[in-house]
Amino acid sequence: MRRFTVLILSALFLCGAIVASQAQGVVKSKYGDWELRCETPPGALHKQCALLQSVTAEDRPNINLVVIVLKTADGKNRLLRVIAPLGVLLPSGLGLKIDNVDVGRAGFVRCLPTGCIAEVVMEPKLIQSLKNGHKATFIIFQTPEEGIGIPLNLKGFGDGFDALP
Repeated sequence: MRRFTVLILSALFLCGAIVASQAQGVVKSKYGDWELRCETPPGALHKQCALLQSVTAEDRPNINLVVIVLKTADGKNRLLRVIAPLGVLLPSGLGLKIDNVDVGRAGFVRCLPTGCIAEVVMEPKLIQSLKNGHKATFIIFQTPEEGIGIPLNLKGFGDGFDALP
């Protein structure tokens, strides 16, 4: 239980650090449309890095997502975390398609002032699909019938993922 609590707290610190670092422009390197960012959150002993991309819906400039890939605090797993805007329909979750193939949905785990967060542990199949794919489409819902697809360029994802320390 303590390890789980440390993992969640580390994830929250990293999430906050990433949102703050976007405004400051702290970027370690770029891979296509992806950025590798590293921060040492307050109270942490080591820097934490994440691969991220921020995108806006083409037809709705007020709807944006931040897609983040990071290692768990114990270094054993990778998480795919998406920060969606406030106002999304939480029970519908977040949908994902890669090159128009339905991958599935993830539930939202919490909402913060910066948005609502959906996250999954990345299985090898998902990692390979993202590395080999050209376009991911994340789907958020404002009503049960209205899904909004937000495309994300996967160019550079494989190299960026492999560069995560």
